[in-house]
Amino acid sequence: MVTLMRGAGKFWIILAILLLWAGISEAYGQGEPNGTQTAIADQNQTATANPAEADSVAGSDTDNGGLELVKKILTYPLIKMGDSSLTLQSLLILGILFVLVIVIEKIVRERVIMRIFEKTDFPESLEYGIARILGYIFMVIGFYTAFQVVGIDLSSLTIIAGGISVGVGFGLQNIINNFVSGIIIFAEQPIAIGDRIEVSGIAGRVVKISLRSTMVVTSDNITMIVPNGDFISQTVTNWSYSDPKVRIRISVGVAYGTDPREVEKLLLEVADEDARTLKDPKPSVIFRAFGASSLDFELAAWTKEMTTRPTNYISGMNFAIDKKFREHDIEIPFPQRDLHIRSGVLETKKAANGKSVAAE
Repeated sequence: MVTLMRGAGKFWIILAILLLWAGISEAYGQGEPNGTQTAIADQNQTATANPAEADSVAGSDTDNGGLELVKKILTYPLIKMGDSSLTLQSLLILGILFVLVIVIEKIVRERVIMRIFEKTDFPESLEYGIARILGYIFMVIGFYTAFQVVGIDLSSLTIIAGGISVGVGFGLQNIINNFVSGIIIFAEQPIAIGDRIEVSGIAGRVVKISLRSTMVVTSDNITMIVPNGDFISQTVTNWSYSDPKVRIRISVGVAYGTDPREVEKLLLEVADEDARTLKDPKPSVIFRAFGASSLDFELAAWTKEMTTRPTNYISGMNFAIDKKFREHDIEIPFPQRDLHIRSGVLETKKAANGKSVAAE
């Protein structure tokens, strides 16, 4: 990125030099109307009187000829646009003005608008969205002004723009959809920076919201760029939308014959001993069912860890439950199946005469 910016800087320096050269050539060209003829006559007289001075004048003519050539190249009409023409010089000036608009927009947005927002209580994502929208408006006005400065009549581009917009519009549907969705997100605030969300199979923490996309960092520290349209068209799970408190449920089964009340007591102890478990609301234990191989319980505990490190909390609780059950000889059974074999005659095959041959 740095290399690209340096290359762009060198490019614009070269353009500025060319523009300066063009300005010098234009200044030379704005001499007296009959100056050329007078100069030719003077040169002829000088050549006759003094050959050395004639060589000097010829060299000066060569330099002026080079400047004149550059001027012709820069002012050569490339595209005819109504009453005006698009030249290389106007393109260079337009490019420099565009760069100035972009630089000024960034300075105004970061140094002025964002500092004003620092004194407000707006959410960070809303501040960023408003600043970006104002920046885009500034750039549109700046670009329009740049066109007017170089003498390009935008009304002559109306028909061309109309034709292009029909074809390009189909290709830009998703981009426009994401852009509008970004505005809706900034207005309604369904997600904010710092929220833990799940959308399109992606779970993580929101770190940045722009007009086109949202950046989500997963638990594996992988940054995912999610189009804003997904947040509007799909179901989004926001673990911290209104309240960071979340209730997690951990299922566990114990062997038949175990005292259910003792299991309840031990599970509550595990929840209370974990500092990440909230005291209010209190954790609870539910005796879910008589399973095929076990008595099924469910521990429900409230925590704020689901917005930052959900798997760490659940894993820690499972380790603690296993340790607590081992200390109190509570068995977590394997799946069991009972097989009953009845005594009697088992028909195995039929003889050739159709009679059954049995084995006891």
